[in-house]
Amino acid sequence: MRQNGDESPLERASRRLNSAIDMLEAAVNRRHEEDRQRDALEAQLQAFGSDRSKLAAELDQVRARSVDLEAANREVSRRLDRAAETIRSVLAGQEH
Repeated sequence: MRQNGDESPLERASRRLNSAIDMLEAAVNRRHEEDRQRDALEAQLQAFGSDRSKLAAELDQVRARSVDLEAANREVSRRLDRAAETIRSVLAGQEH
């Protein structure tokens, strides 16, 4: 090839075309990478949503279990109080 100033119009056009093709390929590659990253992020977001749903369901179960345990605790406490009163009554009756 000749020096830049000595290039023929065809050589300049060919160089510009090659440059444009290189830029287009780079843009296509960037877009492809951006699409791949977006797809990965969307998949991750769906996984987070699924995990959130599972965690919410587990939390509901734990809350329900907590309510049941609190009720059982109150019942056990009530029975222990009644048993302690009965024992005190029996002991007080034996002292007389």
